[in-house]
Amino acid sequence: MSKLAVIALGGNALLRSNQIGTIEEQELNSTETLENIVFMIKEGYNIILSHGNGPQVGNILMRNDAGESLYGVAQMPLDVCVADSQGGIGYMLERMLRNVLKKHGLQRDILTLVTQVEIDKDDPAFKNPTKRVGKAYTEAEAQKLTTEKGWIFKKSSKSEDGYRRVVPSPIPIRIFNTDTIEHIARQGVIVIAVGGGGIPVSIDEDGMVRAEEAVIDKDRASSLLASTIKADELYILTDVPYIYINFKKENEEIKEFLNVQDAEKYLKEGMFGEGSMAPKIEAAIDFVKNGGAKSVITESTKLADKKYGSKITMNYD
Repeated sequence: MSKLAVIALGGNALLRSNQIGTIEEQELNSTETLENIVFMIKEGYNIILSHGNGPQVGNILMRNDAGESLYGVAQMPLDVCVADSQGGIGYMLERMLRNVLKKHGLQRDILTLVTQVEIDKDDPAFKNPTKRVGKAYTEAEAQKLTTEKGWIFKKSSKSEDGYRRVVPSPIPIRIFNTDTIEHIARQGVIVIAVGGGGIPVSIDEDGMVRAEEAVIDKDRASSLLASTIKADELYILTDVPYIYINFKKENEEIKEFLNVQDAEKYLKEGMFGEGSMAPKIEAAIDFVKNGGAKSVITESTKLADKKYGSKITMNYD
């Protein structure tokens, strides 16, 4: 049976930090990233792709703001904005991947699924929103929006940028349609799912699906999906080629191979950035502890070069 891999695209897979985010830039970056999974397709892997949406959903929120302030267009809630980004990015990835496969003489069907992900409406994250979304506002603008809309703001990570809206980032607990996702992926269809971590929804006391104003971490959702469908491997693509301890310090050290015990030790020691590498390590650990063979974390353009990438397994081989 062919191996099944979930590949989470993030970091510079879609957009580089020095770019403004034109569709031409994103298409070029996506193509370069997707070229790096061709070897897996040639080796017979069945593949599910997930992706981040941070810059893209931020742009959608800014268009919301501009449409409301300039033309009185009703704003859409965050869950709809996440769905919009899933569809747009999924379409772009699907089209670019079809062209990459054509170039290499390969044939696979590709299917993009707008994916809902269940979270707990009582998740502690709702009492402590931390995920920054959208543009930066002045302090006066932020206070006005808090009064008018009930939004919560925090100082931008770059102090000169002012204040940005923060929203909860709850833990994903269930992904919709996993049986179907697994079935079609194991038939050889490349599936694009849980984009941006998935659309956050909860289930009320009557069993009804309710939208939630939140965003879900893409790597956590990808790990949950990979575990649920019993994938063999999880790949998390970012903007560094390896996992490092003491990152950017004199005693910086590459960790090419890690077992779960050592990865958890370094995590507790604070070796990984809380808003950057730590969630990726946690997602990788969870996948392996739930039965996955290995997790790989590497730069989005380095996957095909097997000398790069840090591998997390249950035990050292």
